[in-house]
Amino acid sequence: MRLMRLLVPMLFVAVAVSVFAQEAPKKKALPPPTNLKLLQPTNLIETMRSFTAALGVQCTYCHVMGNFASDENPKKEIARMMITMAREINAKFPDGQQHVRCYTCHRGMTMPLTEPPAANN
Repeated sequence: MRLMRLLVPMLFVAVAVSVFAQEAPKKKALPPPTNLKLLQPTNLIETMRSFTAALGVQCTYCHVMGNFASDENPKKEIARMMITMAREINAKFPDGQQHVRCYTCHRGMTMPLTEPPAANN
């Protein structure tokens, strides 16, 4: 009888776990990125998040929603030119470190300031 008291709850737990495991929603694997001309697929999402934070925008600022590979949005080509510019600047530093990033100039704005704010006298 004592054995039955232990087996019944254990059986109930085993059945419940197997049912919930089967019903758990399965995440679809994201398709591999396409149309990458400058970036590598490794750490792509983190890189994109750094771009959106640096400019204070959402993905659709440069991308066509639902078709991230599309080059239809002209801002995507501008982003590529800016990535190339930052890489060229960073390549001139002898230590091989990344000194210039999008945030260096943009500071959370789509258009970086080209002059300091007026002095308050």
